[in-house]
Amino acid sequence: MAPSARRLPPERSTNPTWGQRITALRYVPPLLRMVWSTHRSFTATMTVLRVCRAFIPVATLWIGKLIIDAVIALRQDQSHLSSLWKLVALEIAIVVTGEVLARASALVESLLGDLFSNYTSVRLMEHAATLDLQQFEDPAFYDQLERARRQTVGRIGLLAELLSMSQDTLTLASLGTALLVFSPWLLLLLVAAVLPSFIGETHYASLEYSLLYRWTPERRQLDYLRYLAASDVNAKEVQMFGLAQWFTDRYRVLSDRFYEENKRLSIRKGIVSTALSVLGMLGYYGAYVIILLRAVGGSISIGTLTFLAGSFGRSRDIIQRLLISASDIYEQSLYLKDMFDFFEMRPTMVSRPGAPVVPDRLREGFVFDDVGFQYPGSDRWAVRHVTFTLRPGERIAFVGENGAGKTTVTKLLARLYDPTEGRILLDGIDLREYDLTSVRRAIGVIFQDFVRFDMRFDENIGVGHIDRVRDYLDRVGSDDVLIESVPPEWAFESSPAMLRAQRGNGHATEPVPEVLSTAAEQSLASVLLPRFADGYRQMLGRRFDGGVDLSGGEWQKVALARAYMRDAKVLILDEPTAALDARAEYEVFVRFSELVAGRMAVLISHRFSTVRMADRIIVLQEGQIVEDGSHAELVARGGPYAELFRLQAAGYQ
Repeated sequence: MAPSARRLPPERSTNPTWGQRITALRYVPPLLRMVWSTHRSFTATMTVLRVCRAFIPVATLWIGKLIIDAVIALRQDQSHLSSLWKLVALEIAIVVTGEVLARASALVESLLGDLFSNYTSVRLMEHAATLDLQQFEDPAFYDQLERARRQTVGRIGLLAELLSMSQDTLTLASLGTALLVFSPWLLLLLVAAVLPSFIGETHYASLEYSLLYRWTPERRQLDYLRYLAASDVNAKEVQMFGLAQWFTDRYRVLSDRFYEENKRLSIRKGIVSTALSVLGMLGYYGAYVIILLRAVGGSISIGTLTFLAGSFGRSRDIIQRLLISASDIYEQSLYLKDMFDFFEMRPTMVSRPGAPVVPDRLREGFVFDDVGFQYPGSDRWAVRHVTFTLRPGERIAFVGENGAGKTTVTKLLARLYDPTEGRILLDGIDLREYDLTSVRRAIGVIFQDFVRFDMRFDENIGVGHIDRVRDYLDRVGSDDVLIESVPPEWAFESSPAMLRAQRGNGHATEPVPEVLSTAAEQSLASVLLPRFADGYRQMLGRRFDGGVDLSGGEWQKVALARAYMRDAKVLILDEPTAALDARAEYEVFVRFSELVAGRMAVLISHRFSTVRMADRIIVLQEGQIVEDGSHAELVARGGPYAELFRLQAAGYQ
C-alpha cells in the first residue's frame, strides 16, 4: 500500500546562527580534496584559467580609457593616429583572449563535473555496501541516504563557485585600487550598496535548506508514489484494482502541500530581496553622482570618467556577486554536510584486526545459545530463547506460521544481524569473532524475496558468486570478445543450447564458464535456454531492449542457481519452491538432496512434502522453538507440527 500523506510536523526554527553558518564551511576543504582526487590535471587547469580570466575586465577598461583619451587628443593633433589603432588592436586581442579562456574554462569544468559526479556516485555506492542490513531497514537512514544521493550530482558547482569568487576577488582588487586612489568613499558606498542584499540572500538560503531538509521523507513518498503509478512492475495490479487515480490524488495532495509552503517562502524572499535591492541601487547612484560631479568640475578627463564609471559599475556587480556567491557557498555547504555525514556513518558489525577466517572443514558446526533478537526500533522480540545445533552434514528445516521468526534465524546464521542477546557459536567460537567476509562466503542463501535483476541470464546467475565469474561477465559485456582470450581452465560447452548461447550479435563470443552452466543445470534454470535467442547472454526483465520476462517459478530457478554458484559450507533456502509447480518442485528437491550431501543445509518451507526430507525439523511459534525432531517423530508426538501437517494433508484429499 502506498504510504499515507502523513500530517507534517510543525515548522521548527532551523535558521542557523552565524557561528553555525561558519561551522558549515568546514566541509569545503574535504570537497576540494575530493575534487583534486578526481582529476588533478583538470583541477589545476581550471584554477589557472580562472586566475588568468580575473585580469581581463580591468585590462579591457584601462584600454578603453586610453582609447577615449587618444581620440580626444587626436582632435588637436592627428600625428599619433597609429597609436590609436594599436590600442584598438590590443583591446580586440584582450577580448578574444578572454573569450578563449572562458570557453576553455567552461569545457574543463564540464568534464571535471562529469568525472566528479561519477566519482561521488561510486564512492556513495561503495560506502553503502559497507553498512549493516539493519541500517537499511531504518527510515531515518533512508532519509539521510536520499539527501546524500541528491548531492552526488551538481556539487562540483561549489568548486566553480569558489574559483569564481577567487577570480572576482582578484578582479575587484585591481579595480578597487583605482577607485581607492580616486576616492575612498567610493569603496564604502559600494559595500553599502550590496551588503543588504547579501544579508537577505544568506537568511533565505537557510530557510530554503530548512524546508528541503524537513520535507525529505515527504519527497521520498512523492518519488515512491510516482514509481507505483508508472512502473511495469506494478502495472498489472494498478490497472486491475483501479489504483492509478488514488495514487495520483495522493501525489497531488502531497506535492501541493510542498508547493504551497515553498510558494510562501518564495514570495517572502522576493519582497524582501526587492526592497534590499532598491537600497543597493541608491548607494550605487550616489557614487555615480560623485564621479559625474568630478568630471564636470574638470578634475578628471573623459577617459578617466569612463574608466571610473566602468570600474565602479563592474566593482558593484563583482561585490554583489561575491556576497551572493558567499551565500551560495554557505547554502551548498549545508547540503555538503548531508553527503559527508553519510560518508561518516560506520557499520556496527565489523571484523576486528586479525580475525580468524571460517575453517575449511567444520568440526562442531553452529550452536544457537539462548539467542534473542529485536529489529531496530521495535520493542517486540522477533525470536527469543532460541537454542539448537546445526552439525556438519546435517539438514534441518524450519516450520511455522508467517512471522514466527524463521527468516530471522537464517539472517542471524548468515550474520546479517548480530543477536540482541545470547550468542551463536561456530566450532565453539562466537560467530562475531570470525572475519565477517569469510562468514558470508561460507554461506549460500536464497531468500524468498530474492532480487530479479534486469540483467543478462548469465549475470543473474553469476551474482551468486561474482568473484568466480566477474572477469567473464566483464569481458562478454563487449561484443568484440574473441574465443582465443578464454582462460584454458574454462571448459567449452558443445550442446546445441550452449552453442547458441555462445553466439551473440552474429559472431562468436566467449564460452560460458563451466561453474556457471553447472549451476544453471543443477537448479533446472538451463531448461529456459531453448527460449532464449541469445542463450546465456539473453537479457531478462522488461526494463531494457530485448528483455524476456519470466514467470515466478522460472525466476525462482534462476535464484536457486545463484545458491549453487557457491561452494558454501551451509546452504540456506528460504521458500525455494514457493512458485514452482508440483513436478518442478519434486525435480528441484531430488537434485537438492544430491547437492547438499555432506554439507549443512537449512530449509524454510510451508510445504511438508518438502521439509520431511530434512534430518531434523524445528517448529517455531511466536519467535520461540516449540518442537524439534524428525518428521516421523513430530507426527507421532501429535503436537503443533502434526496439527499443521494434518491441515495441509486434508487440503489434498
